[in-house]
Amino acid sequence: MLDVIVVGGGHAGIEAALIAARLGCETALISLSLENIGKMPCNPSVGGPAKGIVVREIDALGGQMGITADQTALQFKMLNTTKGPGVQSLRVQSDKVAYAKRMQEEIQKQEHLQLILGLCTGITVDEGKVTGIRMEGGQQLQAKAVILTTGTYMSSSVMISSEVTPSGPDGEPTTNQLSESLREAGLRTFRLKTGTPPRVLTASIDFSKTTPQPGTDQFVAFSTTTAQIREFEKQKLCYLTYTTSKTHELILANLKKSSMYSGVVKGVGPRYCPSIEDKLVRFADKPRHQIFLEPESESLDTTYIQGFSTSLPRDLQEQMVHSLPGLEQAVIEKYAYAIEYDAVDPLQLKPSLEILTIENLFTAGQINGTSGYEEAAAQGLMAGINAVLKLRNQPPLVLRRDEAYIGVMIDDLVTKGTQEPYRLLTSRAEFRLLLRHDNADQRLMHYGYQLGSISEERWQDYQHRRTLVDDLKTRLKACRLTPKSPIQSALEAAGYPALSEGISAEELIRRPHMTISALQPALDFDVDATAAAQTEIELKYEGYITKARKEAEKMMAMDHVILPQNLDYDQVQHLSLEGRQKLKAIQPHTLGQASRISGVSPADIAMLAMVLEQRHRKEQIQ
Repeated sequence: MLDVIVVGGGHAGIEAALIAARLGCETALISLSLENIGKMPCNPSVGGPAKGIVVREIDALGGQMGITADQTALQFKMLNTTKGPGVQSLRVQSDKVAYAKRMQEEIQKQEHLQLILGLCTGITVDEGKVTGIRMEGGQQLQAKAVILTTGTYMSSSVMISSEVTPSGPDGEPTTNQLSESLREAGLRTFRLKTGTPPRVLTASIDFSKTTPQPGTDQFVAFSTTTAQIREFEKQKLCYLTYTTSKTHELILANLKKSSMYSGVVKGVGPRYCPSIEDKLVRFADKPRHQIFLEPESESLDTTYIQGFSTSLPRDLQEQMVHSLPGLEQAVIEKYAYAIEYDAVDPLQLKPSLEILTIENLFTAGQINGTSGYEEAAAQGLMAGINAVLKLRNQPPLVLRRDEAYIGVMIDDLVTKGTQEPYRLLTSRAEFRLLLRHDNADQRLMHYGYQLGSISEERWQDYQHRRTLVDDLKTRLKACRLTPKSPIQSALEAAGYPALSEGISAEELIRRPHMTISALQPALDFDVDATAAAQTEIELKYEGYITKARKEAEKMMAMDHVILPQNLDYDQVQHLSLEGRQKLKAIQPHTLGQASRISGVSPADIAMLAMVLEQRHRKEQIQ
């Protein structure tokens, strides 16, 4: 018998299978084919606002996505660099072919991990506990834990206008049996919809009519294991163009031919990544929309039209593409389509991503109602970790909202649920100044080290980097600068008057626009560039960070109050009707989680706190 079976070789399945095997569990990954592992069926990129920070968190916990994204990037770009560190994040343009190949190699060489090719048609459950899966053809595989990471392959249909084809992404097989199996086991499923834009032949684009979008010129990476990349200076360009009045006229005149507006689509589409026709309806006042042209791979002559997702007929797609500046003669290599699929209501999950009603069954990724490669990978990693911990009879790893975007996402899913494809945004995090791109290691690497997914070498490297920051802070505080110090030009460049009295280098760095590199002529020691960047953030934003931590501690106090799993909410007096229903359905793990459930009022929380206090007093008397 296997320890863990992971169903699905997408971004969630890869992380779940790798981490389970790396932690010593005998693991099997079920995939339709080797080529399906690590595919990027939609955008050829990793990272972005909030998502890029998630990839950093995955890396800090010992996951794979950041390492592979660095190795196969065509372009690296730090976003929001003119804004504060709480919203800055990395995005890479990926070579989709190379990315998938690297992931396939990782799966094949990983010890304790076997790859089984085929289609999973159901789960097997005995007395409320998962015992394995069923494969097409009747074969049964037994395991102590099962992780479902089926993406958009459950009962999926591909739609172009009124043309509906039962299919997974890119014409792959779909399965109706697995959805049925989950419903027979008592789980609630619902329909969601997403889509993808056309791909065109790169050679057919006139880039002179578009605006080049270069990458970041300073070296950046997701993984702290990534050394300076030789080809970093040879990054590929992306390009910017816009929709035109002709584009809008074509789409608005033919809305009824879209799968979404013709009534073909039954599921709910993504609010934050809408189709181009949905954009025009929702933002009717906008005269144009940005369209990014992104290379898909060095081995392909194709360009991805970011922001142009649609389910309109093929002939209209031709006209729409040709209405974009630079694409008047573009040749479509692959037409856009919408895809509808089954997902599992995430309110049926524990914070560990284990199903509430079926022991040792975990789900991760788009099956939980999310969208995006990064959200999927993060869930896969956490499901894999928690499956292993469950088999070891150890407490689950549940990340708090103040220590990881991963914690924000999973808490949102299991506490609030979702009725549309969930996308992680910086605005979802109350403590985004604490959840920065630069401090993911500081927040999470100790968990990876304790688990064994972070090696001793990586842990010592992190400790060394942290020591450099602490030492630099000490030296800056001790360094006294006077009016005679050679920094007057740096002060003038930053908009400050010349010094009239002595001041510490630390105090100067706290000022906006002052940098450690600008002070270097006055310092009697060399400074590590990475340590300097980290130190500047921590010094400049120290007051805000301290305030955020105090607020987080208040929330943590309620999150430390565990709600008994046998608590009968029907016996708790004075709960509101809606509050009682929601508490019974979701079965929150802590008082803090209960407080974040929509429909549970502050009065309900006060009553629960009173009940817990009464229980505690009785236990003390006994």
